[in-house]
Amino acid sequence: MSELSTSTISIDAPLESVRAILFDLAGYPSWSTAIKSAEVKQSDDQGRATSVKVSIDAGMMKDRVLLNYDWSQAPERLEFSLEEADLLTAMNGAYITKAIDADTTSVTYELGVEVSMPIPSMMRTKAEKATIDQALAQLKAHAEE
Repeated sequence: MSELSTSTISIDAPLESVRAILFDLAGYPSWSTAIKSAEVKQSDDQGRATSVKVSIDAGMMKDRVLLNYDWSQAPERLEFSLEEADLLTAMNGAYITKAIDADTTSVTYELGVEVSMPIPSMMRTKAEKATIDQALAQLKAHAEE
């Protein structure tokens, strides 16, 4: 897997409110324009989604993927990895959350993607960064409503 692209944003909302949005994986289409649908396929004994079928349309990156979610470092870090996809050969990342103060939250999004066709790493990194920045901006807008 290639190196992960990463970006961090400050959100004017309490930590628990931001985590509630991020941890509601089936709810992503309500605030993320890149996520067209998200269907929980499996959950753990605490009711947290562990396998989610997602339809993605993020500009150059369009695919239907099955993502596995790892809650072992939650609530500070929620990791995901690709189980299967139509076009992508690898996809992994994480959302890392921490309180800046009682009403402000820092969210870092890490993302790494590989596709089946040859794409220069600079273009892939640029697409990852654009996807991350859009997702964080939309998360911020939704959390601050």
